[in-house]
Amino acid sequence: MSKRAVLEVIALGAEDAVAAQAGGADRLELVTDMAADGLTPSRETFGRIRAAVGISLRVMIRLADGFAAGDLDALAETARGLRAEGADEFVLGFLDPAGGPDLAAVERITAELDGCRWTFHRAIDRAADRDALRKQLAHAPGLDTYLTAGSPDGVDAGLDVLAAEAARSGEPGYEQRILVGGGLRLDHLPRLKAAGIDAFHIGGAARPQGWTAPVSTDAVRTWREAVDAGIGI
Repeated sequence: MSKRAVLEVIALGAEDAVAAQAGGADRLELVTDMAADGLTPSRETFGRIRAAVGISLRVMIRLADGFAAGDLDALAETARGLRAEGADEFVLGFLDPAGGPDLAAVERITAELDGCRWTFHRAIDRAADRDALRKQLAHAPGLDTYLTAGSPDGVDAGLDVLAAEAARSGEPGYEQRILVGGGLRLDHLPRLKAAGIDAFHIGGAARPQGWTAPVSTDAVRTWREAVDAGIGI
């Protein structure tokens, strides 16, 4: 049986979503305001994207730039609203002032998600201790993925960390899938795949003309072919 690698693409709206699906994306991360590194889109935007495509959608729960949770009541209300709209996969991640996981915030929001699957995003790359964060979140309900570059400086700087974490797959705190994103380039793929990593996240790489232009189906297709190349049977 073949094993298909996961390709996740950032989508800001329905046009992006349709183009990404046509190019072979498996899943979309839905955000708005990339100037703030991605905030929660509106319920209406989610609804339009959900109606436009049939692939999985992971919706960002983040109301302000940075990795502090901020207003937990507002975050919880946002999560409830998205759930009511039909969202069933999410992206979130909050750090406390010491750089550890904000467990109170994670628990509050995941309680609203009622077991839905979710990704802890690149807040892990800003954590004071990645290993400690993973172990503290080991049993967080629904957590199945870490989106990470291995370093706050991007994949170039994080390759060794990513390979080392992939080698610990299955250990306590390391059961979740590694989804690599953050300055990811095509030339990174051979080393990452050799390390056993099989999930990849792109944003700007899907938009050769920049963030003011929509996702390019051709660019996504190029990535689809590259992430699939050499995946074992």
